[in-house]
Parts: sequence; structure tokens; C-alpha cells
Amino acid sequence: MAEVEIKNAENKTVDKLALKDEIFALPVRTDVLHESVVNYLANQRQGTHATKTRGRVSGGGKKPWRQKHTGRARAGSIRSPLWKGGGTVFGPQPRDYSYSMNKKQRRLALKTALSSKLSENQILVVDSFGVDEPKTKKMTALLSKMGLEGKKVLIVTKDKDENVYLSARNIPNIKVKRSSDLNTYSIMVHEFLLITKDALLSMQEVM
Repeated sequence: MAEVEIKNAENKTVDKLALKDEIFALPVRTDVLHESVVNYLANQRQGTHATKTRGRVSGGGKKPWRQKHTGRARAGSIRSPLWKGGGTVFGPQPRDYSYSMNKKQRRLALKTALSSKLSENQILVVDSFGVDEPKTKKMTALLSKMGLEGKKVLIVTKDKDENVYLSARNIPNIKVKRSSDLNTYSIMVHEFLLITKDALLSMQEVM
């Protein structure tokens, strides 16, 4: 069973925590990770793109010229796709890109992502952030002491912590999530995870 050190706000080890092998010691399944990330990105797409066909472009109700004896090609509308200002042929229309992923696969991908991060020493656990008021300076100082300054970091808390969120939201490449809102994409897109002890314990209970 793997262990992880628990640091305080000064980056000093204050305790150790045993981690479940079925969550943090799984072999990396790149196929499952890829499927989960693609599924997440597809579900984020709004699909509101739209182009106008010739029937939706205003105007063009009158035939430009008579059918025969003009010497010109036949034309029924100035909104034909062949004309400037005409409609679009086979252009994108509003659609829903979302699709569901097997719950077992989704959970396996999440566990695999956590295992991958732990194996690369990219999970840091703190007993608390020590941020009792919304101060960006305090969060910046904490990240600096943890050696995460300038890194892409996902901060994970057990419950919604307004002070932590407000302190971190203006720092580039820093995101804050609750442990219950974690997903494979969020984990993989960030270089490091900075997790509170309570959040980690809660994750182990739920998973």
C-alpha cells in the first residue's frame, strides 16, 4: 500500500497517509484515459453553430429573369448557393455532440488518472491551506513554498471553500475544484494536484 506525505502550509511533513492500491496503484490505461477525455470534451461542446441554407436567407423570392430567351443560364433565386450572398450548402447546423460513457469505464479512467499522477510524484497533500480570508498573496506564497510557482495546478478541496477559490481565481493556470467534482480531464490537463487531507480521505471513501 502506497503512502503519501502530508505537508503543512510551510511545506514541512507533518504526517503520512496510506493510499488504497485499487485507486492509486493501477496500471496506466491510455485507451481508457483517451476515451474519457474525448467524452468530456464532446460533452462540453455547445453545438450552436449554424449556417443559412438558401431557404433561410432573406430575399430571393422573385425570379431574377425569365426562364427562356435571355441567353443567360436559368436562375430561380438570387439566394442560390451559386450567387454571392446566397445560402450555404451542407453547412453546419445545431446539433448535440454529447454522449454517455459507461460508468465503470468512467470511474476506471478517474482512478487511472490519479494512479498516473501519484506514480509521477505530481500529487501533493496538505493538512490545510491556511487561507482564512480571500487573499491572492497568501495563496501565491503557499504555492511558492510548495514549489508550484508558475506550474499548472489543480487545487482540490473537500467542500466548497470560498476563501480558497477567491484567493486562487486570479492566479494564472490555477483551478479549484471540490473532490466530488473531479474528472479525468481536469486531472490530466493539470501538471500537479494539490489536495487537502480531508478531500483525499473523502475520495478514498467514495471510490
